[in-house]
Amino acid sequence: MNTLLEADRIGVAYGRHKPVDAISLSVAAGEILVVVGPNGAGKTTLMKLLTGELAPSAGTIRLEGVPLATIPAWKLASQRAVMAQASRLAFPFTVAEVVRIGIDSVGRALARPLRERIIADALDAADIAHLAARSYQTLSGGEQQRVQFARTFAQLQAGRQTSTRQVLFLDEPVANLDLSHQIALMESATGLARAGVAVIAVLHDLNLAATFADRILVMSGGRLHALGAPGAVITRAAVREVFGVDLCREADGTGGLPVVLPQHYAGMRLARGAA
Repeated sequence: MNTLLEADRIGVAYGRHKPVDAISLSVAAGEILVVVGPNGAGKTTLMKLLTGELAPSAGTIRLEGVPLATIPAWKLASQRAVMAQASRLAFPFTVAEVVRIGIDSVGRALARPLRERIIADALDAADIAHLAARSYQTLSGGEQQRVQFARTFAQLQAGRQTSTRQVLFLDEPVANLDLSHQIALMESATGLARAGVAVIAVLHDLNLAATFADRILVMSGGRLHALGAPGAVITRAAVREVFGVDLCREADGTGGLPVVLPQHYAGMRLARGAA
Protein backbone atom coordinates (compact mmCIF):
# COMPACT_ATOMS: atom_id res chain seq x y z
CA MET A 1 0.00 0.00 0.00
CA ASN A 2 1.26 3.48 -0.93
CA THR A 3 0.97 4.81 2.61
CA LEU A 4 0.84 8.56 3.15
CA LEU A 5 -0.25 8.88 6.76
CA GLU A 6 0.09 6.34 9.55
CA ALA A 7 -0.66 6.36 13.24
CA ASP A 8 0.69 3.80 15.69
CA ARG A 9 -1.32 3.30 18.91
CA ILE A 10 -2.03 6.99 19.33
CA GLY A 11 -4.04 8.35 22.21
CA VAL A 12 -4.66 11.38 24.35
CA ALA A 13 -5.49 11.44 28.06
CA TYR A 14 -6.88 14.06 30.42
CA GLY A 15 -6.31 12.49 33.78
CA ARG A 16 -8.17 9.18 33.68
CA HIS A 17 -10.30 10.23 30.71
CA LYS A 18 -9.06 8.98 27.34
CA PRO A 19 -11.05 10.49 24.43
CA VAL A 20 -8.81 8.52 22.03
CA ASP A 21 -7.01 5.39 23.15
CA ALA A 22 -4.49 3.17 21.31
CA ILE A 23 -5.71 3.69 17.73
CA SER A 24 -3.57 2.50 14.83
CA LEU A 25 -4.36 3.21 11.19
CA SER A 26 -2.77 3.98 7.85
CA VAL A 27 -4.13 5.84 4.84
CA ALA A 28 -2.85 5.46 1.31
CA ALA A 29 -2.59 7.98 -1.50
CA GLY A 30 -5.89 8.07 -3.39
CA GLU A 31 -7.85 6.40 -0.59
CA ILE A 32 -10.99 7.70 1.14
CA LEU A 33 -11.15 6.65 4.79
CA VAL A 34 -14.40 7.57 6.56
CA VAL A 35 -14.59 7.69 10.36
CA VAL A 36 -17.99 6.98 11.93
CA GLY A 37 -19.26 6.50 15.46
CA PRO A 38 -21.79 7.86 17.95
CA ASN A 39 -21.50 11.26 19.61
CA GLY A 40 -18.60 11.31 22.05
CA ALA A 41 -16.81 8.41 20.37
CA GLY A 42 -13.66 10.52 19.86
CA LYS A 43 -13.92 11.19 16.13
CA THR A 44 -13.07 14.90 16.22
CA THR A 45 -10.30 14.35 18.76
CA LEU A 46 -8.81 11.72 16.45
CA MET A 47 -8.91 14.21 13.58
CA LYS A 48 -7.14 16.84 15.70
CA LEU A 49 -4.42 14.33 16.49
CA LEU A 50 -3.97 13.30 12.87
CA THR A 51 -3.81 16.92 11.65
CA GLY A 52 -1.27 17.95 14.28
CA GLU A 53 -3.63 20.36 16.04
CA LEU A 54 -3.39 18.22 19.16
CA ALA A 55 -0.27 16.42 20.35
CA PRO A 56 -0.78 12.76 21.31
CA SER A 57 -0.11 11.63 24.87
CA ALA A 58 0.95 8.27 23.49
CA GLY A 59 1.90 6.76 20.15
CA THR A 60 3.34 8.26 16.99
CA ILE A 61 1.97 9.83 13.79
CA ARG A 62 3.97 9.95 10.57
CA LEU A 63 3.28 11.78 7.34
CA GLU A 64 5.35 10.40 4.48
CA GLY A 65 7.37 8.52 7.08
CA VAL A 66 8.30 11.72 8.93
CA PRO A 67 7.09 12.33 12.52
CA LEU A 68 4.22 14.81 12.19
CA ALA A 69 5.44 16.96 15.09
CA THR A 70 8.77 17.63 13.34
CA ILE A 71 7.32 18.97 10.07
CA PRO A 72 7.54 22.80 9.84
CA ALA A 73 4.19 24.57 9.67
CA TRP A 74 4.93 26.07 6.24
CA LYS A 75 5.66 22.65 4.77
CA LEU A 76 2.71 21.01 6.52
CA ALA A 77 0.40 23.60 4.94
CA SER A 78 1.33 22.31 1.49
CA GLN A 79 0.92 18.65 2.52
CA ARG A 80 -2.44 18.69 4.22
CA ALA A 81 -5.61 20.78 4.37
CA VAL A 82 -8.23 20.71 7.11
CA MET A 83 -11.93 21.48 6.96
CA ALA A 84 -12.91 21.73 10.62
CA GLN A 85 -16.32 20.96 12.08
CA ALA A 86 -17.03 24.66 12.69
CA SER A 87 -15.31 27.75 11.27
CA ARG A 88 -16.12 31.26 12.43
CA LEU A 89 -14.90 34.51 10.91
CA ALA A 90 -15.08 37.81 12.77
CA PHE A 91 -14.27 39.97 9.74
CA PRO A 92 -16.53 40.80 6.77
CA PHE A 93 -14.63 38.85 4.12
CA THR A 94 -16.21 38.03 0.80
CA VAL A 95 -16.50 34.42 -0.28
CA ALA A 96 -13.63 34.82 -2.75
CA GLU A 97 -11.44 36.33 -0.01
CA VAL A 98 -12.12 33.39 2.31
CA VAL A 99 -11.15 30.97 -0.45
CA ARG A 100 -8.02 33.02 -1.12
CA ILE A 101 -6.99 32.46 2.52
CA GLY A 102 -6.49 28.83 1.55
CA ILE A 103 -3.58 29.72 -0.70
CA ASP A 104 -2.03 32.60 1.24
CA SER A 105 0.28 30.36 3.26
CA VAL A 106 1.41 28.14 0.39
CA GLY A 107 0.80 29.98 -2.87
CA ARG A 108 2.13 33.53 -2.46
CA ALA A 109 4.99 32.81 -4.84
CA LEU A 110 2.64 31.57 -7.56
CA ALA A 111 1.97 33.75 -10.59
CA ARG A 112 -1.22 35.77 -10.25
CA PRO A 113 -3.00 34.06 -13.19
CA LEU A 114 -2.40 30.65 -11.57
CA ARG A 115 -3.63 31.90 -8.20
CA GLU A 116 -6.80 33.26 -9.79
CA ARG A 117 -7.39 30.01 -11.68
CA ILE A 118 -7.00 27.99 -8.49
CA ILE A 119 -9.57 30.19 -6.74
CA ALA A 120 -11.98 29.88 -9.68
CA ASP A 121 -11.58 26.09 -9.75
CA ALA A 122 -12.20 25.93 -6.00
CA LEU A 123 -15.36 28.02 -6.27
CA ASP A 124 -16.61 25.72 -9.04
CA ALA A 125 -15.76 22.56 -7.07
CA ALA A 126 -17.94 23.77 -4.20
CA ASP A 127 -20.69 25.17 -6.48
CA ILE A 128 -20.32 28.68 -5.05
CA ALA A 129 -18.98 30.68 -8.01
CA HIS A 130 -22.22 32.69 -7.97
CA LEU A 131 -21.52 33.68 -4.35
CA ALA A 132 -17.96 34.94 -4.90
CA ALA A 133 -18.76 38.59 -4.12
CA ARG A 134 -21.13 37.88 -1.21
CA SER A 135 -20.12 38.56 2.38
CA TYR A 136 -19.31 35.28 4.12
CA GLN A 137 -21.27 36.35 7.20
CA THR A 138 -24.51 36.73 5.22
CA LEU A 139 -24.48 33.13 4.00
CA SER A 140 -26.49 30.21 5.35
CA GLY A 141 -24.73 27.54 7.36
CA GLY A 142 -24.68 25.21 4.38
CA GLU A 143 -23.26 27.87 2.09
CA GLN A 144 -20.53 28.68 4.61
CA GLN A 145 -19.73 24.98 4.76
CA ARG A 146 -19.20 24.91 1.01
CA VAL A 147 -16.97 27.99 1.20
CA GLN A 148 -14.78 26.21 3.74
CA PHE A 149 -14.53 23.20 1.44
CA ALA A 150 -13.49 25.52 -1.40
CA ARG A 151 -10.82 27.00 0.88
CA THR A 152 -9.30 23.57 1.55
CA PHE A 153 -9.58 22.68 -2.14
CA ALA A 154 -7.64 25.83 -3.06
CA GLN A 155 -5.01 25.13 -0.41
CA LEU A 156 -4.38 21.65 -1.82
CA GLN A 157 -4.17 22.91 -5.38
CA ALA A 158 -1.69 25.62 -4.41
CA GLY A 159 0.32 23.25 -2.24
CA ARG A 160 0.43 20.72 -5.06
CA GLN A 161 2.89 22.96 -6.86
CA THR A 162 5.52 21.90 -4.29
CA SER A 163 4.11 18.74 -2.69
CA THR A 164 2.23 16.20 -4.80
CA ARG A 165 1.49 13.83 -1.89
CA GLN A 166 -1.28 15.35 0.21
CA VAL A 167 -3.97 14.57 2.76
CA LEU A 168 -7.39 16.22 3.05
CA PHE A 169 -9.18 16.13 6.41
CA LEU A 170 -12.94 16.71 6.48
CA ASP A 171 -14.66 16.84 9.88
CA GLU A 172 -18.43 16.49 9.36
CA PRO A 173 -18.24 18.32 6.00
CA VAL A 174 -21.88 17.71 5.03
CA ALA A 175 -23.52 18.51 8.36
CA ASN A 176 -25.45 21.58 7.11
CA LEU A 177 -25.84 20.64 3.46
CA ASP A 178 -28.91 19.61 1.51
CA LEU A 179 -28.87 16.19 -0.14
CA SER A 180 -27.65 17.33 -3.56
CA HIS A 181 -24.77 19.33 -2.09
CA GLN A 182 -23.83 16.49 0.27
CA ILE A 183 -23.36 14.26 -2.76
CA ALA A 184 -21.65 17.00 -4.77
CA LEU A 185 -19.13 17.73 -2.01
CA MET A 186 -18.30 14.06 -1.56
CA GLU A 187 -17.95 13.68 -5.34
CA SER A 188 -15.48 16.59 -5.33
CA ALA A 189 -13.56 14.86 -2.53
CA THR A 190 -13.59 11.69 -4.63
CA GLY A 191 -12.14 13.66 -7.53
CA LEU A 192 -9.28 14.77 -5.30
CA ALA A 193 -8.71 11.17 -4.24
CA ARG A 194 -8.52 10.10 -7.87
CA ALA A 195 -5.78 12.71 -8.29
CA GLY A 196 -3.82 10.99 -5.51
CA VAL A 197 -4.96 12.88 -2.40
CA ALA A 198 -5.64 10.77 0.69
CA VAL A 199 -9.01 11.80 2.15
CA ILE A 200 -10.03 11.27 5.78
CA ALA A 201 -13.60 12.30 6.57
CA VAL A 202 -15.85 12.15 9.62
CA LEU A 203 -19.45 11.41 8.62
CA HIS A 204 -22.63 10.57 10.53
CA ASP A 205 -24.65 9.26 7.58
CA LEU A 206 -23.79 5.56 7.24
CA ASN A 207 -25.28 5.37 3.76
CA LEU A 208 -23.11 8.27 2.57
CA ALA A 209 -20.10 6.69 4.24
CA ALA A 210 -20.75 3.33 2.60
CA THR A 211 -21.23 4.96 -0.79
CA PHE A 212 -18.00 6.97 -0.89
CA ALA A 213 -15.53 5.25 1.46
CA ASP A 214 -12.88 2.80 0.40
CA ARG A 215 -12.62 1.84 4.06
CA ILE A 216 -14.60 2.76 7.15
CA LEU A 217 -13.19 3.16 10.66
CA VAL A 218 -15.79 2.70 13.39
CA MET A 219 -15.03 4.32 16.75
CA SER A 220 -16.66 3.60 20.08
CA GLY A 221 -15.64 4.96 23.47
CA GLY A 222 -12.43 6.42 22.10
CA ARG A 223 -11.23 3.12 20.68
CA LEU A 224 -11.19 1.51 17.28
CA HIS A 225 -14.14 -0.86 17.04
CA ALA A 226 -13.73 -1.94 13.41
CA LEU A 227 -11.78 -0.99 10.30
CA GLY A 228 -12.39 -2.35 6.83
CA ALA A 229 -14.40 -2.24 3.63
CA PRO A 230 -17.93 -0.78 4.00
CA GLY A 231 -19.68 -4.08 3.41
CA ALA A 232 -17.60 -5.79 6.08
CA VAL A 233 -17.96 -3.02 8.67
CA ILE A 234 -21.54 -1.71 8.35
CA THR A 235 -23.34 -4.79 9.59
CA ARG A 236 -26.49 -5.17 11.67
CA ALA A 237 -24.47 -6.56 14.58
CA ALA A 238 -21.90 -3.76 14.50
CA VAL A 239 -24.48 -0.96 14.25
CA ARG A 240 -26.55 -2.51 17.03
CA GLU A 241 -23.50 -2.76 19.29
CA VAL A 242 -21.98 0.67 18.55
CA PHE A 243 -25.04 2.87 17.88
CA GLY A 244 -27.68 0.95 19.84
CA VAL A 245 -29.97 0.81 16.80
CA ASP A 246 -31.45 -2.36 15.33
CA LEU A 247 -31.28 -2.20 11.56
CA CYS A 248 -32.69 -3.81 8.52
CA ARG A 249 -30.91 -3.69 5.18
CA GLU A 250 -32.97 -3.08 2.06
CA ALA A 251 -31.71 -3.27 -1.51
CA ASP A 252 -31.59 0.16 -3.10
CA GLY A 253 -32.98 -1.15 -6.37
CA THR A 254 -29.91 -0.24 -8.39
CA GLY A 255 -27.75 -3.25 -7.66
CA GLY A 256 -25.51 -1.05 -5.52
CA LEU A 257 -24.98 -0.79 -1.79
CA PRO A 258 -27.91 -1.49 0.55
CA VAL A 259 -29.80 1.31 2.20
CA VAL A 260 -29.46 1.04 5.96
CA LEU A 261 -32.66 1.85 7.85
CA PRO A 262 -33.74 1.48 11.48
CA GLN A 263 -36.31 -1.27 11.96
CA HIS A 264 -38.90 1.32 12.98
CA TYR A 265 -38.71 3.17 9.67
CA ALA A 266 -38.55 -0.05 7.70
CA GLY A 267 -41.82 -1.08 9.34
CA MET A 268 -43.40 2.21 8.34
CA ARG A 269 -42.36 1.67 4.72
CA LEU A 270 -43.79 -1.82 4.71
CA ALA A 271 -47.03 -0.55 6.19
CA ARG A 272 -47.32 2.12 3.52
CA GLY A 273 -46.65 -0.48 0.83
CA ALA A 274 -49.36 -2.74 2.19
CA ALA A 275 -51.83 0.12 2.19
